[in-house]
Amino acid sequence: MLSVSIGKTRYSHDLIKDSGVFAVNVLSDKQIAVGKHFGFKSGRKTDKFEGIEYETLKTGSPILPDTAGYFDCRVVNTCDAGDHTIFIGEVVDAEVYEDNHPLLHRHEDFF
Repeated sequence: MLSVSIGKTRYSHDLIKDSGVFAVNVLSDKQIAVGKHFGFKSGRKTDKFEGIEYETLKTGSPILPDTAGYFDCRVVNTCDAGDHTIFIGEVVDAEVYEDNHPLLHRHEDFF
């Protein structure tokens, strides 16, 4: 099981709510630009996946290449958390790529 907390006003909130699936891509330490690309734009205003390579596996959620790993999840429950919803997912597929190290969020890398 894996949970994510998504703000109710975020574009991805209703995508997860309506589809019942989500993926968590663990970016590698070489993917700061990918983190910035997905983290600083709204999906309401731009197609974040335009020109971005990805594949879909068991749930149909986007899985990015060259990551440190991923979790492909099916929502099994939700929990209201004020201005967020906690989506609790059953991991239906996952992979760890040991040759890639996970990206740690350091303020100076992103700002």
